[in-house]
Amino acid sequence: MGGDLLPIGRRVAYWRARRKMSQQAFADRLGKSKSWVDKIERGVRSLDRLSTIQEIAGVLRVDVPALLGRELRPADVAHRVRGADEVRAALSTYEIALAPPSTGRAVEPVERVASMVAHAWTAYQHARYPSLMDLLPDLLARAQRTHARDPGHGRGPLVDAYRVTALVLVKLGEAELAWLAADRAMAVATGDRALVAAAAVQLGQVLRAAGRARSAMTATLAAAYRIAPPDLDTGGPEELSLCGALLVQAGLSAARLGDDSVAGLIDEAADLAAKVGEGRDDFRIGFGPTAVDLARVAAAVDLGDGRDAVAWHEKVIDRPAWRWLPAEHRAEHLVNAARGYLQAGDPAGAGRVLMDAERTAPAEIHHRPLAREVVAQVARCPVAPSRIVHLAATIGVT
Repeated sequence: MGGDLLPIGRRVAYWRARRKMSQQAFADRLGKSKSWVDKIERGVRSLDRLSTIQEIAGVLRVDVPALLGRELRPADVAHRVRGADEVRAALSTYEIALAPPSTGRAVEPVERVASMVAHAWTAYQHARYPSLMDLLPDLLARAQRTHARDPGHGRGPLVDAYRVTALVLVKLGEAELAWLAADRAMAVATGDRALVAAAAVQLGQVLRAAGRARSAMTATLAAAYRIAPPDLDTGGPEELSLCGALLVQAGLSAARLGDDSVAGLIDEAADLAAKVGEGRDDFRIGFGPTAVDLARVAAAVDLGDGRDAVAWHEKVIDRPAWRWLPAEHRAEHLVNAARGYLQAGDPAGAGRVLMDAERTAPAEIHHRPLAREVVAQVARCPVAPSRIVHLAATIGVT
């Protein structure tokens, strides 16, 4: 039938003909007029309500994705659960890290494990969440074994493996399991001031996702003050970046709590970001002026100030540095911006940025529970853009 190349009205006509229904009979089953059906099939009238699309699909006895002409199916919940179980098993296998070298298991050179971890981070930054979940169990096992043989040189790669594991688990709504990964990162990092600070960034994200914003704020503030150089004017960019990223996490936690310290914490981070500048990615935390201002959007949304969130969003995306950010970071921000547009009473704006997010990093929309929820909220609006209604139907949210 040419699937994606055909407008939805033509697909309706195709399936109606396949079911050997006249326009009048089809209209009668829908409780519509024959003229309404004719206009839909000719594309004169658009189908912009999810409930109507579902009703048409029911009468035509086809799946909604088939009616939309897409082979893409909603995110496979069973697959995500299986992936989480395998990662849970890898995180819980303490005997691997404690096993002596005589076990006969292959132990990768540190350089090889570091390269594998770097590949995992690249997959995360491109929002390849399902494939990353497939990679993680083996990566964790290899990094644990290498660390057991060479704790000194193997520490960094193992901490980073735990950190990226925590991040993707948060994305997929597995906050409690992410907490285990973040805790393991903190434990392995002990003794290395910078690695502890880097692991604490993920710990703050995980605790906030798990509904423990107060603990997140306390932990990230403590870590920020420990890593802060004695003199900010002479501090190195790595220390400043880590301190600033931790202050951002503390500010976001304060926003979740409705704490008045939000603005002050994020302003402190902005001062450090100005010293660091754009384009750095020390310890894979992506800290800089644009990242801080994206955090202002997320904080404003959590505070319920949609208009402020939208204002910051529209200011930030005009910067050249916006395009330098990883696809995952941009897509996550666009989901936050969509929440801001909804709070500001602009579902059309919310729909627009959600479609941008889907083009930027499809998995952010298709696999992240929070993003799917926002798509559903926008699709339920009476004036929801038709593209969002189609997207909601495709990913299976109502």
